Amino acid sequence: MDLADCVADARHMQSSTDRRGPLRLGIVGLGAMGAEMLAAASRLPDFTVDRAFDIDPAATARVQAGYPDVLFTATAAEVVESMAVDAVYIATPPMFHAELAISAMQAGNAVFCEKPLAISLADGRRMVHAATEHDVASAVNFALSDRHAVLEIERSLALGEVGEVRGIDVRLSFPRWPRDFQADAAWLASREQGGMVREVLSHFVYLTDRLLGPLDPVEVSIDTPRGDPHASEVAARGFLRAGDVPVHVSAFAGTSAPELYEWLLWGTRRSYLLRNWSELLVSDGGGWTPVQLTGPRGSEATRLSLFAAAVRGDRSRCLADFVTALRVQSVVEAFHQRAVTV
Repeated sequence: MDLADCVADARHMQSSTDRRGPLRLGIVGLGAMGAEMLAAASRLPDFTVDRAFDIDPAATARVQAGYPDVLFTATAAEVVESMAVDAVYIATPPMFHAELAISAMQAGNAVFCEKPLAISLADGRRMVHAATEHDVASAVNFALSDRHAVLEIERSLALGEVGEVRGIDVRLSFPRWPRDFQADAAWLASREQGGMVREVLSHFVYLTDRLLGPLDPVEVSIDTPRGDPHASEVAARGFLRAGDVPVHVSAFAGTSAPELYEWLLWGTRRSYLLRNWSELLVSDGGGWTPVQLTGPRGSEATRLSLFAAAVRGDRSRCLADFVTALRVQSVVEAFHQRAVTV
């Protein structure tokens, strides 16, 4: 598939929507991401939002008045098992992903799920099996899957401009965890479901897998705070390999420093620095120079359009399916399998 197809898929589905009508979407979870996706889907010709649910009445109340045509249901089952929808978007805490997604797929509904795929590899495998068994489209919302910066790096790799890839560095730091915009999501502060490895590092694991192939965790671990065995990690470190390419991870929470999101690809001819999700810099041996990116940045709206295409059978490499997300989850869980209390 040509790199431009990631955007072309969405444009193609804009026109095909007119021929086949919009998909009927159900949404479970109306927190920060659920509310954002509800707004995005409501503006897209690919979808009509038929129904939505959140276990928290306050979350429902925050959005309900703005969407008079949406049915806000009393249970999640009324969304995921409904014959009135074609697809379901799941934005609940991850411990609920597996049961909701499998119920939706058993009802014949396609599923677009937030990451991580699940909180156990067993549940992740069940989700992959259900998608195959029921022959429905599955996708996971990795923010970097269709970013213009990622497509530019992918283009450069494909043309050989990078030369040999010598290594990857991932650097993350957070002065507060959970971050301010997620302060209401208490589960993010728990080791069981949350933490920066699942919530943020997973995006960069996906990116590395996407560009260089599956990752093998050689030596990875997390630090958890002494005195609270249920709290999420305060540090993560790792040495992994993508084939022959070494990958180093360094991540910290509770640091006295600004938030940091950096993914670096070190090449023999050209190196790239992806910073803060979509800022791309390049070096040909001198200093870092900003790359002037063109085309859509990539967003929840463009990934929803790619998901609509997938439901209709036009699957794009710029949208992660459950099989890809399970590979990412296996790497994430490898960090959690070795925890050091500090």
